[in-house]
Amino acid sequence: MMIFLTITSWFSQAAVSRLIRFGLTGLCGMVVDFAVTALVKEVLGWNKYLANALGFCFAVCCNYVINRRWTFGNTSADILPQLGLFAGISLVGLLLNTLFIFLLHQQWKLNFYLSKCMAILLVFGWNYWANSHFTFTLYH
Repeated sequence: MMIFLTITSWFSQAAVSRLIRFGLTGLCGMVVDFAVTALVKEVLGWNKYLANALGFCFAVCCNYVINRRWTFGNTSADILPQLGLFAGISLVGLLLNTLFIFLLHQQWKLNFYLSKCMAILLVFGWNYWANSHFTFTLYH
């Protein structure tokens, strides 16, 4: 019975709406990541790895702000610990993404971009689950 209730809660209108908002926020974060990376690398002429790290950091902060208010409607006063948890989950997601790309592309010989797309979908699931169960639940 508990499994049935859990499965049906995944498909409630509120849950589906939240999942869509989380995905749209992720797309915004991707735009921020690419824009900051390009600005820092191409315009400022900084190292590409530093530019990539800055793009990732800006995207995480942007995603946190949007997810906190729009996706999860969170108003907790514990912003810094919540942001730290969100950033930690994002870092785990980055590590998982890299691992999945390595396994799918290097080990299983799938196309790199197909591997990247599959990794993004897998990590999206991790990020959504972890943030909905920890970041925006522990600090609510």
